[in-house]
Amino acid sequence: MGKLYSILIVDDTKENIDVLAGLLKDNYNLKFALSGKMALSIAEKFKPDLILLDIMMPEMDGYQTCKSLKNNVRTKEIPVIFVTAKVEIEDEKKGFDVGAIDYITKPIKPLIVKSRVRMHLANYNQKKELELLVDEKVDELNKINYEIINILGRASEYKDNETAQHLKRTSEYSFLLAIKVGLTIKQAKLIKSAAPMHDIGKIGVPDDVLQKNGPLNEDEWIFIKKHPKIGKDILGRQKSELLKIATNIAYEHHEKWDGTGYPNGLKGVDITLEGRITAIADVFDALTSERPYKKAWPLEKAFDLIQNEAGKHFDPELAKIFLENKEEIIEIRNEIMKGEIYDN
Repeated sequence: MGKLYSILIVDDTKENIDVLAGLLKDNYNLKFALSGKMALSIAEKFKPDLILLDIMMPEMDGYQTCKSLKNNVRTKEIPVIFVTAKVEIEDEKKGFDVGAIDYITKPIKPLIVKSRVRMHLANYNQKKELELLVDEKVDELNKINYEIINILGRASEYKDNETAQHLKRTSEYSFLLAIKVGLTIKQAKLIKSAAPMHDIGKIGVPDDVLQKNGPLNEDEWIFIKKHPKIGKDILGRQKSELLKIATNIAYEHHEKWDGTGYPNGLKGVDITLEGRITAIADVFDALTSERPYKKAWPLEKAFDLIQNEAGKHFDPELAKIFLENKEEIIEIRNEIMKGEIYDN
């Protein structure tokens, strides 16, 4: 019988990984990571069913790693069990506060490890089945949130030179990229619906800056660079998953993979997946759209920029996937342009 579940084991000490692997290898597909950063990358790419995570690791400890996993739309639902020598009540509380579901102390006891792993995988599977049952009701509630998103998105159009078509194209490009990178339809739809909110913060930027017909000076750029924070403040701390994703997109779509973006200079996978996806979609459409202060770029020139900025401005994996789907990108653009002639 095949192995139904996959487990990611994270520990900076290889000997500790070997012990856990010896207990679990016969029943589960295993992946391994020797650091928190490596764990984030593997979890996002392979989406294991369970993560066994050490706490005391250099650079990024288990608490930070778990928090990052829970802040990523692609990995937030993966259950995390801490496996650690930290046994104080305060340590356990901190672990649960950042999103862990259980706590196994070292030195480990084989029967406890196997029992906890079986129990949480069973719970995880049951949870996924229940989610399918409630999706229909959730969709009804999301329709209300979608309307809110659309209203606020249209409000931002009145403050900027952007058009409804820009918001629509950015949404559709983001949806395609989310699907191609391996997200579920549900997750991709959330990103698609939240993407029009990326520039909602421009409501708080002076009109003479937004609508200037020419290059911005240094003081005007200071105003422009405030719009991600304004967007985050407008959307606030919401319980709705859709609005949480919209907040991440509004706040992070100008961050860059190499850490040179704004407002916080986030780097690599510290930027949420939805933020990285929307960054590519937004830049590509902005380049290929005509504005009062510039002509539209030819499509191939814009594709070349995405390629040249892979690993600098953009997540290199996402940029590669975007470029591999040029034909679908152009098809989406044509459909939304409704037959308008554009330079390709």
